[in-house]
Amino acid sequence: MTVYVDDVQHKFRHMTMCHMWADTLAELLAMARRIGVQPKWLQQPPKASWVHFDISLGKKDLARKYGAVLTDKFGPVEHLAKLDIASGDLERVKYGQAKLQQVAAARALRSADQ
Repeated sequence: MTVYVDDVQHKFRHMTMCHMWADTLAELLAMARRIGVQPKWLQQPPKASWVHFDISLGKKDLARKYGAVLTDKFGPVEHLAKLDIASGDLERVKYGQAKLQQVAAARALRSADQ
């Protein structure tokens, strides 16, 4: 089981934010407690497309210090696609596989541009 942070940088007031999510809600909440993020800031459907926290770059550094894995901006899409595939539901599996292909293509394009 893993906690993830991405490399996005979104401005929010005076802070720069990124995302933190995990394989399980328990892991996510445990990391949030460990790095000092209040559970009330949890983002989840229907107000968000997946369960995660928006965290500052300072909290991201702490999360990484405690073992969070750094991903690129496609990490959340990849994570959701893997959940779809793991669901066993045929439609969700197909959707997840298509999303993984899109992520691979986007990463390849990004890599070619660099």
